[in-house]
Amino acid sequence: MSVTVLLFAVLRESRGTPSLCIDLLAPETAGALYARLFPDLVDGGRRLPVMYAVGGTYVQADHLLEDGDEVAFIPPLGGGAPDPRVDLTTDPLRIEPLLALVQGPGRGGICTFTGTVRDHFEGRPVLRLEYEAYESMALSEMGRLCDEIEARWPGVAIAMHHRLGTLEIGEAAVIVAAGAPHRDAAFAACRYGIDELKERVTIWKKEVHADGAGWKANE
Repeated sequence: MSVTVLLFAVLRESRGTPSLCIDLLAPETAGALYARLFPDLVDGGRRLPVMYAVGGTYVQADHLLEDGDEVAFIPPLGGGAPDPRVDLTTDPLRIEPLLALVQGPGRGGICTFTGTVRDHFEGRPVLRLEYEAYESMALSEMGRLCDEIEARWPGVAIAMHHRLGTLEIGEAAVIVAAGAPHRDAAFAACRYGIDELKERVTIWKKEVHADGAGWKANE
């Protein structure tokens, strides 16, 4: 019995590969497999909390793994069919496609948020950012987030696009756009969208400084 393990951010760097094929010690849970593969991160001074996903769906640490499972260990963060509201791309972001998705004759308020790469963090100069994602799961979760927002604020349409790869200072990393019948709902939906995207979606950010680099978890 074996599983494919997907690795991201600090876990990928620690092993030097984005995936592993691992024989299970049956029966073995997701949490037990993580502890076996990363004992220094689980039991040592660099304890790293992770979430677990099997087949693109979040599971608990006690989830029992089966032969052929695709397992992902999700370090601290910063979701089917193609959904035009969401996108992950290595190309520069453009706001026009998002506006086209959220505008409409019944939506009198349009609110957008654009997050760009700044040149410092906590007093340290930043040279560039590097983003990576568990793409299929990230797109799925982004789609679910859009569904949640459009149900919570009736009449709202929302879209969100995020860059991946290496970004230079001043480049747009994420754009969220919300259209609503009135401005209050547009502001609220857009703010909720970016806050929850940073909290829930499997995208990681690496800050590169002149004297080193590090992965930054979302608060």
